Amino acid sequence: MTHPERTKPVHVPGDGPPQLDRPSPAILEALGEDGVFRMLADLYAKLGETELRPWFPDDMAEASKRSAAFFVQLLGGPPLFSQQYGPPRMRMRHLPFEIDESARRVWLGSFEAVLEAAEERYGFPPEHLEGFRAFLDGFSGWMVNVAPDSP
Repeated sequence: MTHPERTKPVHVPGDGPPQLDRPSPAILEALGEDGVFRMLADLYAKLGETELRPWFPDDMAEASKRSAAFFVQLLGGPPLFSQQYGPPRMRMRHLPFEIDESARRVWLGSFEAVLEAAEERYGFPPEHLEGFRAFLDGFSGWMVNVAPDSP
């Protein structure tokens, strides 16, 4: 995977990082680490079918494991991501990519497609879906780094 060269200046929302409620640790308790890894593998399979595919390495399965390590850590599990890759700093890690609202919507739509069957497929607790979706919405909004009015 090579990062594309930025052609647009980095946009930083004026109100700074969102103040988000972390998703409930009950999600990890229900899914287990294996369930989180399976869910993220399914997400990356969906992303591989979108116009965002060129942003990812050739090995989407390996890329999904990196993201799953982040989500395990986020959900209160062991610090898998930090141990393997260092501090998350997700906005910084995404800066090489020109993420606009359209790209954000593709990512969210792919995750939403996975979440539609999450209760049955991974044992995702339905009472935590709304909070998880709210987190994904705010988190993905913070990853947008191209101003809405950029040409």
